[in-house]
Amino acid sequence: MASSPLTAAAQPQDFSLVLGGPLFQLLRRSHLSGDVLELVHQRITAFVAIAWLPLVVLSLVDGTTRTVSLSVPFLKDVEANGRFLIALPLLSVAELIVHQRMLPVVRQFRDRQLIPVSALPRFEAAIASSFRLRNSVIAEILLVALVYVVGVTVFWRYLALSAATWYAVPGANGLTLSLAGKWYAYVSLPLYQFLLLRWYYRLFIWAAFLWRICRIPLQLVPTHPDRVGGLGFLSNIVFAFAPLAAAHGVMLAGTIGNRILYTGESLPDFKLEILLLLMFLLVVVFGPFIVFAPQLAHAKRTGLREYGTLAGRYVREFDEKWLRGGATANEPLVGSPDIQSLADLSNSFDLVKSMHIVPITRDALVFLGVATLLPVLPLALTMMSPEELLKKLFGMLF
Repeated sequence: MASSPLTAAAQPQDFSLVLGGPLFQLLRRSHLSGDVLELVHQRITAFVAIAWLPLVVLSLVDGTTRTVSLSVPFLKDVEANGRFLIALPLLSVAELIVHQRMLPVVRQFRDRQLIPVSALPRFEAAIASSFRLRNSVIAEILLVALVYVVGVTVFWRYLALSAATWYAVPGANGLTLSLAGKWYAYVSLPLYQFLLLRWYYRLFIWAAFLWRICRIPLQLVPTHPDRVGGLGFLSNIVFAFAPLAAAHGVMLAGTIGNRILYTGESLPDFKLEILLLLMFLLVVVFGPFIVFAPQLAHAKRTGLREYGTLAGRYVREFDEKWLRGGATANEPLVGSPDIQSLADLSNSFDLVKSMHIVPITRDALVFLGVATLLPVLPLALTMMSPEELLKKLFGMLF
């Protein structure tokens, strides 16, 4: 007998940010997804066929595919082709990876006994709440409305190039859309923006879930080897967000590439934009982990106090025994377990001292930064030769 939605939602082994919502159900009924996001290649093909292929056909009809009279013909539009042929597939790939990596991460809260038995109903309620948000029909309707009310308007006002392009030609009354431009504005871009906004909504659900968990008195262990009281597994989820970060990097690289090629700007002109994108992704991915800082700081203070008391008692007895004549005459010093116990206690105290108050690792920060900036790196070739770029990279690494 099948479980009710609430019962299924309360199981940490079933936790997923992506297995739900109207679009997911539509993809399943269209045989573009299985129950656990199989058929990713079919989904990518379908999205590209909707968002990119009609632009090729309509630009051929408009005669704007390779027209030299246009400042930006379709096949030379770095931004549009990068968005629909690289970034859009990355958003789909990210769903599968996040789903697979999220399942064991959430399960660790129970497996590591971080949740007190008395608080298990609150833990299950947090999961159930996340599932209700994930499956919300109203939420996805609002995302669609946001895309058409704000997204399209913002695109034409702030992102469209002022030059004659395959999608629009500027005139006295504003931009005049071509056939391809109309599909671009009202189908391709809204589809892409909806998938992107849906990712931001999922990140909001993840942040809300962690907020509910941080309000549970967790059973943190200050001497845990991960140096975050047993929460070190949380930073592992960051690696699953690499395709999402790379998709943002592709978007930014395409936008900058078009400006460099067609408006005479240079890569250094976009230092602020690159920095803002990097900071934005670091905040949305790592920001939710900060909610555990108060509990981790409290666990560290408590650990330092308790282990400090224990260490003081032990070293005092050790001193009395081995330095003040307390040991028996026939008790050997060499090989005594007291020496090893003292060393073990010192190591435990050092673990508490080095405990971090946020479950964020340097490796995770670097990984996310590299995933974000890697698509922008080829633009450096507009400023230097490949040989010079390689020399600089090797100089930074070695």
